Amino acid sequence: MSALPRPSEDDLIARYLAPLAGPGGLGLRDDAAVLTPRPGHDLVLTTDAVVAGVHYFPDDPPASLAVKALGVNLSDLAAKGAAPRGFLLTLALSDAWEEGWLSAFCTGLGEMAARHGCPLLGGDTVRAAGPTLLSIAALGEVPAGRMVRRFTAQAGDELLVSGSIGDAALGLRLRRERDAPWAVAIGEAHRRHLADRYLHPRPRLALAPALAAHARAGMDVSDGLVGDLAKMLRASGCGAEVETAAVPLSAAAAAATAENPALLATALTGGDDYEILCAVPPAEVAALTARAAAAGVPLTRIGTVTGDRAPPRFRDRDGSPRRFDSGSFSHF
Repeated sequence: MSALPRPSEDDLIARYLAPLAGPGGLGLRDDAAVLTPRPGHDLVLTTDAVVAGVHYFPDDPPASLAVKALGVNLSDLAAKGAAPRGFLLTLALSDAWEEGWLSAFCTGLGEMAARHGCPLLGGDTVRAAGPTLLSIAALGEVPAGRMVRRFTAQAGDELLVSGSIGDAALGLRLRRERDAPWAVAIGEAHRRHLADRYLHPRPRLALAPALAAHARAGMDVSDGLVGDLAKMLRASGCGAEVETAAVPLSAAAAAATAENPALLATALTGGDDYEILCAVPPAEVAALTARAAAAGVPLTRIGTVTGDRAPPRFRDRDGSPRRFDSGSFSHF
């Protein structure tokens, strides 16, 4: 029996993508979408692509890939203090794509979009010349003039991060060395936690209103805490003092670094955390941390912004400097 033909582009859109569209997407029956920000709000726009073999493993579950593709963009909106309004999707499928894969991907995408109130508005579907590539442009809104910028940190600000750092990087490391002594020693529950954090970003959108109200500067931690902090401070013309012992680790990451202390560098420089790094005036820290706790997303102080332009200085518990061979994940 011959295989059933693949759906045409129009059929693919109607069957899998149109059900995800929000009102501004017009049922994906037009060449453009319509989006009007609420009165007194600015639009915030961001885009990220994920590529097979670069940002994900080709055999990753398609629903998990959808969570990652949208989640990394929602994380950018969260760091800007913005609430999501919708997204555009460019779906470039490899020659080997299968309809079952696409169905599972769209199911995961729809669930992620519904969970965070970010419907599909439009996009494009094409055939890729190589591996599958997914690009999403997410749109959000923030009260006028309140977008949290990356380049506005000032000397004396406190540095805070949300959640825990390093889980995803250790999850990726675990994927590549499942039988390493440290991986075996930490136990199944910790292994599941690290693998899940790698596959499924948790955009910290619950923090967005508090960040817009209290943070002076911020960005999401996508390429590694050490490197992303350096980017924020370089853009702001500042330096920093950071206490490595203050950086929050999950129980799983703490177990892994206890088994193999060298993994702390992986945790601090690896990518895919999708936590929020922010610089906060001292007078605003109590209000921000209280609102964060009420939203269920803890914030932890890790250091202070300084007035010099040197790269951020990391110090261990005994005060000795901690240096890193590489600050962050590089796309090139």
